[in-house]
Amino acid sequence: MDLDPHWLRDTVARALDEDLGGTPGRDLTTEATVPADATGTAHVVARAAGVVAGLPVVAEVLAQVGARLGLPAAVVEPAVPDGARVRPGDVLATVRGPVRTLLVGERTLLNLLSHASGVATHTRRWADALEGTGARVLDTRKTTPGLRALDKYAVRCGGGTNKRMGLYDVAMVKDNHVLAAGGVAEAIAAVRAAFPDAPVQVEADTLEQAMTAIDAGARFLLLDNMPPAVLREVVAAVRAREPETGRVELEATGGLTLDTAAAVAATGVDYLSVGALTHSSPALDVALDLLDPPTRIPG
Repeated sequence: MDLDPHWLRDTVARALDEDLGGTPGRDLTTEATVPADATGTAHVVARAAGVVAGLPVVAEVLAQVGARLGLPAAVVEPAVPDGARVRPGDVLATVRGPVRTLLVGERTLLNLLSHASGVATHTRRWADALEGTGARVLDTRKTTPGLRALDKYAVRCGGGTNKRMGLYDVAMVKDNHVLAAGGVAEAIAAVRAAFPDAPVQVEADTLEQAMTAIDAGARFLLLDNMPPAVLREVVAAVRAREPETGRVELEATGGLTLDTAAAVAATGVDYLSVGALTHSSPALDVALDLLDPPTRIPG
């Protein structure tokens, strides 16, 4: 699933307003030092090894900057696809056009591209750690406000799987909901009564809670903060009941690390959910390098 073009347009517009002080805004340094008729070529370059995500941002930023400045459109030529592994010095894209456009848009496009590529790079490490186990890494709702679509897209580029997009598409019954409803069964029943077509997922901290949730009709369990030994016990108990219940999807969550990923996957869970994919991934170092001294637009 690609980035939604409407979301991309609106997000870039807000980011440019933030940097330029409104619409159309201004870049004091570039306007003072770069003639309006100067053209040039630049490379978007990886400064570190990682996985690329967010390249559509480059064209959208430069298109909007050009429109704000009333300058000819810049041309963007991607050199790699999103999801590609790159090394330091690899060119991600070549951009050609008015130098004012390139420099005004530089930081905005790099902020978004570096952020998304950092998420994709981190996710790829988890996907690689789980290779061959049958388990998949999931993201969470712990995303940067306003950038959820980009964060979730970056997870997909890195080989991960999106869990839910928000509160609106999946009902997730957690401890506070259980307390408010008066019990696990009561919470599940309330969700099914209000939203009969909504997928329901239920958090369980113990084997007893997992069995109670299954008895109440849950078919997706979040096994929260369980060590591998307890996970194995819960997985075995749940799988033993599947001839009666049908397939139950099991997700390990809470306190997971790359060092323990394979051991957790070996317990038989279907998923490992990792909030750090989107709340703690360091940005990938990416730069925009102008190649030659600018030339003047003929005419």
